[in-house]
Amino acid sequence: MTDAELAARLAAAAGELLRGVRASGVFSGKALGKAGDATANQFLCHALRHMRPEDALLSEEEKDSPARLGKNRVWIVDPLDGTREFGEDREDWAVHVALAIDGAAAVGAVALPGLGAGVVLRSDAPAPLPLMAACPRFVVSRTRPAAQAEAVAAALGGTLVPMGSAGAKAMAVVRGEAEVYLHSGGQYEWDSCAPVAVAAAHGLHCSRLDGSPLRYNQADTYIPDLLICRREWAASVLAEIARLAG
Repeated sequence: MTDAELAARLAAAAGELLRGVRASGVFSGKALGKAGDATANQFLCHALRHMRPEDALLSEEEKDSPARLGKNRVWIVDPLDGTREFGEDREDWAVHVALAIDGAAAVGAVALPGLGAGVVLRSDAPAPLPLMAACPRFVVSRTRPAAQAEAVAAALGGTLVPMGSAGAKAMAVVRGEAEVYLHSGGQYEWDSCAPVAVAAAHGLHCSRLDGSPLRYNQADTYIPDLLICRREWAASVLAEIARLAG
């Protein structure tokens, strides 16, 4: 089984586990989110350690180990991206399974179980990008939209599309529901590694807000910002970011 096939299978299986946790009716609200995090994390970490015992592993729900820094292959997972949305019975949550090789997001799968069973976008099976809207649509946090994204959207005549998890936002660009995902509020490696691998495989622009590459398996897992967008808009968005910063 290839790394990409493994990532996709694990993301899909974890998504089904999460759908089962939610359908059980045992939990609700924050307790549902915690149960989902724990269930998906246990499955993904056990499976990866079994299937790829020589690789390192970084999960949002596991204690980090500096030993991963000595490995050139590290699996980076977010067992439940959008815990709040999951607990609120919304659709915009995701499962991220990625493999970073030499610091780059090389392989990724993002499951969107809230949209239905088996909805997985993967780096080894890119589909043609849908047609773009005439005016750029910017996906932003539904609870804390970034002022920088709002300002760039206004300058470029764009509109805002509120949405939940980081994975759901990034995949909205892949799925043709938006053209730009600009985030300046800070994230961690597990929030973006799988979405970036999938987005890049689909031909999207992926970078920091200054245009520099996104790097993974770093000692500090915090990533201050990122941009995932249609290549047709990348130069204009980056130029506007620089103008606002200057």
